[in-house]
Amino acid sequence: MKKVILMVSLSLFPRLLVAQELDIQSLAGEDWYGLYMNGSKAGYAVESLNVAEDGTVIVAEEAHFKIKMMGIEQHMRVALQRRYAPDGPLLSISQEVEDSVTTKRFEGRVEGDNFILSSSVGGVESQETLPKPKESLADALQHARLVGEHGKVGDELTFSVFEPIYKTEIEGRSRIIAIEERILDGVPTRVFKVNSVMQPLGVESVCYITEDGTTLEDTMSGILTMRLEPKEIAQDVGYINDVIVSNAAIADRPVENPRKRPSLRLRIKGPVTEDHLFNDERQQLTPQDGSVLFQSRLNAVDGFQAAQLPVTDPAVVKWIEPSLLVQSDDKRLIDKAKEIVGGEKDTLAISNALCSWVHDNIRTTFSAQLTNAIEVLENLEGDCTEYSILFIGLARAAGLPVREAAGLIYVQESRPAFYFHQWASVWVGKWIDVDPTFDQPVADVTHIKLAEGDMFEQAKLIPTIGQISIEVLEDE
Repeated sequence: MKKVILMVSLSLFPRLLVAQELDIQSLAGEDWYGLYMNGSKAGYAVESLNVAEDGTVIVAEEAHFKIKMMGIEQHMRVALQRRYAPDGPLLSISQEVEDSVTTKRFEGRVEGDNFILSSSVGGVESQETLPKPKESLADALQHARLVGEHGKVGDELTFSVFEPIYKTEIEGRSRIIAIEERILDGVPTRVFKVNSVMQPLGVESVCYITEDGTTLEDTMSGILTMRLEPKEIAQDVGYINDVIVSNAAIADRPVENPRKRPSLRLRIKGPVTEDHLFNDERQQLTPQDGSVLFQSRLNAVDGFQAAQLPVTDPAVVKWIEPSLLVQSDDKRLIDKAKEIVGGEKDTLAISNALCSWVHDNIRTTFSAQLTNAIEVLENLEGDCTEYSILFIGLARAAGLPVREAAGLIYVQESRPAFYFHQWASVWVGKWIDVDPTFDQPVADVTHIKLAEGDMFEQAKLIPTIGQISIEVLEDE
């Protein structure tokens, strides 16, 4: 779950380089920002624009996160560079994600009508051909058509940005919602309040921009704030923000017998939308009076006749395919899956065996990294993200349809709370939730699923992080 919180934080901030006219040379330079998560310093970022001798425009961003995860200090670096032709078309994108384990790299370049995207993750090199993105320099300088001498409340525009990790282009909209006057360096200055929305992800940001194009502050979904600061102040970070604790959903009272109870009823208060309402045999989420009623019960598997391998149901076979972070076609994962399950054909028995093996063989530790199945198999350590991604990789390698699930789970620490968590949904003739972190072949009823699918789908959780509270209700 932490990969979502940290990875999207840099890439989803709308590009905020601005100018009344596209005088690119006047924009050259860099700005430093402090990064604040839920009000506490979490890192720093630098944004820059440079013009090469051939006229190529280079827009670069680099963020460093210095945080704690359950008291353990973590450092993660995300760097992104975009190159545009002098007349505007996108030429290339490069991205690096450096964590405690390795550096992941993504390189994309435009060739004719195609975009060639190369990735290096977990020592696995891959390349694919995608349609040429619509993104151009005009998108990087999107607010040039909003602020300035003639900008007024209500002015709006659309923009497009290609994200290498998601392998997709995301469209958004920006709109001036207010204009105010502030005293900056002793000078009265017009400041524009701009609202930007990336509807596919449900991510919204509010930024403050001066008339001359300086971005003073940008806050994403009320969670992460970029604040313009001198370089020395921006870089002054003391690992004070524990992202796991600070983002928890506090409960009004303890949940009794959380791992063994047969059912659970909760009232969830906060920005839960239709994108988060996953209803299935295990859970029901129902909007009610400005909140959401959550009801869950244990999946019934006793006496259930599980599907047998090979799985051929066209509705689920796509969830056997490998992905960027789940390299289930890699020989290392295939061999390990065979070693664990042998010749077993029963899908439920395979799921149970893999759940137990992953739980018993991973050493629990907390780390900020862009997790993938190969590196977890090699290192055998991590938190819920590593447990679940390895389980999914092994299960797909064994022939089971599996998808990532994310949301909240109850944990009784110093105070009762639901913490952001990741697990898996496995198809064994029907979908069941499996949590290898807690060695649960059938996930307990305190799992609140709010996202399902890859990292792009999990990014829809961003508006809920640190914004939810929970009321524990009596069972009916």
